[in-house]
Formats: sequence, structure tokens, C-alpha cells
Amino acid sequence: MISMVPWPAPAKLNLFLHITGRRADGYHLLQTVFQFLDYGDALLFRIRKDGSIRRLSSLTGVGENQDLAIRAARLLQQQCRVTQGVEIRVDKRLPLGGGLGGGSSDAATTLVALNHLWNTGLDTEALCALGLTLGADIPVFIQGHAVWAEGIGERFTPVELPEPWFLVVIPPVEVATAEVFSAPDLIRDAQPITIRAFLEGKGENTLEEFVTKRYPPVREALAWLSQYSQARMTGSGGCLFASFGKRAEAEQVLSRLPEGWGGFVARGRNRSPLLERLRREKFA
Repeated sequence: MISMVPWPAPAKLNLFLHITGRRADGYHLLQTVFQFLDYGDALLFRIRKDGSIRRLSSLTGVGENQDLAIRAARLLQQQCRVTQGVEIRVDKRLPLGGGLGGGSSDAATTLVALNHLWNTGLDTEALCALGLTLGADIPVFIQGHAVWAEGIGERFTPVELPEPWFLVVIPPVEVATAEVFSAPDLIRDAQPITIRAFLEGKGENTLEEFVTKRYPPVREALAWLSQYSQARMTGSGGCLFASFGKRAEAEQVLSRLPEGWGGFVARGRNRSPLLERLRREKFA
């Protein structure tokens, strides 16, 4: 079986992010809101009969054994005792170290797609539990709805949000997430807020000040984007985003992007494009 139609691995934005503590095992406690974008990576799968799992695409600086998509395929194969294998090609659009969740989204799409293509029959809860062993952000991509998240990012409350047009700016820098979260001077006692407070406009990214001090390109991009709309960093950075009521407004600002920076315009989505792809596959 060959997956001729790509499976989407959409980007996410953290519309706010408070780091409220740290567990004894090193995981950070947080509050955040995840919303998806109709933009991201795309994955193709070719099922093999010999049980081999192979990567058809390369990712600079990421070996096959570190690739989350490959690790996700191996984990599902092992847990469900699958005798089939797969070849995976990732068409990469999301930057590494950008805070858009590219690697986690690739892993989630792999789990969802192969659960269908291998006919392993796991429900969403079981897939989320598997995904959580690979990364704290993976379950949100599997469940596929905009959520208020707490704990280490695995406790969800669905939320219905406006779906504006976002301009995402990609400064020429890769932020090392592990380095940010392991820094001894990182503030980990942000004040918790309620969902209602967030919907009333409260909340910020409490990693923003830390990252912008250490990564000048992120600081510069944040200042530039803030000229046009309220700008914020997503995740641990370094991508920044701002919302606009109309696509044309966002694209007009994108056209002014300084040389050497990347960026794109995408629509916010409360329902992940991955769920729509799975629905079409099931009814094809």
C-alpha cells in the first residue's frame, strides 16, 4: 500500500505559555493554549512487507535514530507487534528550533497514519499515551483540537477560539529547546491563570524574556513584528507570530520582511488538518 496523498503535520502556536513549576523528574509544569495552523510539514508513507522501517528523506543535524517520525513508527510497530514495515518521507517546511512543533507534529502524524495503514486499531487515548513517551507536545497533535493544556502539556480542555490569519516570522537562528528549559536562571514560577482570564486577553509567554536576551535575532524580529500587530513568541522560540483579521493584511506585512528572515502566512485552525485527512482516508 502506498500513501499517494501526503499526510499533513501542521504547525502549532502557543497563544500564551506560563511555566509554573518543575517536577522532580525534570519535566516542567505549564499552562498554555495550543492552536493549529493550516501550514506545516507533509509526510508520505509506503508500506513494506519485510518489517523494515526506513527514512527516505534526510534532516540536517538529525540522525535517523533521533528522528521522531522514525522513532514513532518503531514504537507503534513494537507495541502492536506489527510485522509490516514502512518507508517514510518527510517534506520539511517547519524550521528546527522554531517553537512550531515540527518534530512533535511529524511524530503524531506518523502514529495516526500508521495506526490506520497498519490497521493496529488503537484509539486516540492509546495513541496519545504512546506519543507522550516520545515528547510532551505529541498528544496535542494526535487529539487534533485547539486546547487549553496543563500539567506537562498532556491535560487538555477543548477551547473554541477565533481563527485569524497569522503572520509567522522565522528569524535566522535555531533556539535549543533543551538548553532553554535546563537553564538554572529560567523563571519557573509564573502565576497560573484561568481559561476565562486568557479569553479576556491575559497571559504571556514567560519564556520570551529569557530567549530574547540570549538570542538577538529573536529580539530583533519581535520588535519588528510588534510594529504591525501585537507579537509574541511561540513555545521556546525562536519563531514569532501576530494575528490579523484579513489574509491580505498579513501578506502585506510579510512583503516587508527584512532580508535574511523567513516567514509565512497561515490560518489558525481549531481542528487539525490531520483529522480531516484521516476522515477522508477512512471514507475513501
